Amino acid sequence: MSGMSDETPEPEHASRPATAAAETTPNTPHLVWASASMKGGTARFVKISDTAVSLLSTSPSPPGSRIDATFVEAIEVPFRVKIHGSKKQSDGLFALEGRPIDMTRDVRTRAAALVLATRAPEEA
Repeated sequence: MSGMSDETPEPEHASRPATAAAETTPNTPHLVWASASMKGGTARFVKISDTAVSLLSTSPSPPGSRIDATFVEAIEVPFRVKIHGSKKQSDGLFALEGRPIDMTRDVRTRAAALVLATRAPEEA
């Protein structure tokens, strides 16, 4: 049986969103941007719901843009968002506000686990 897990680590890894979230720190990126316009930057989830998402990104994105990403801990899982606003923060990151596009239950579960894992103890 151990031979099987050595041969197929990706599906086993993909089914563990809570484990990935448990290893996340407040500065660990959650997403890697796949859209060419984002130049390979990264982002962290701040808040997520069925209709809205807040991210801290290393790259800006103009309102109306639709950008693609993958989860750092599960590169086979896509995440898409339509940006409503982008604002540069004092630390050089960009606060992106938007709405998720075609978000599956798996994506919602992963994102929510990452948000909870990176909250400060007094926020949780």
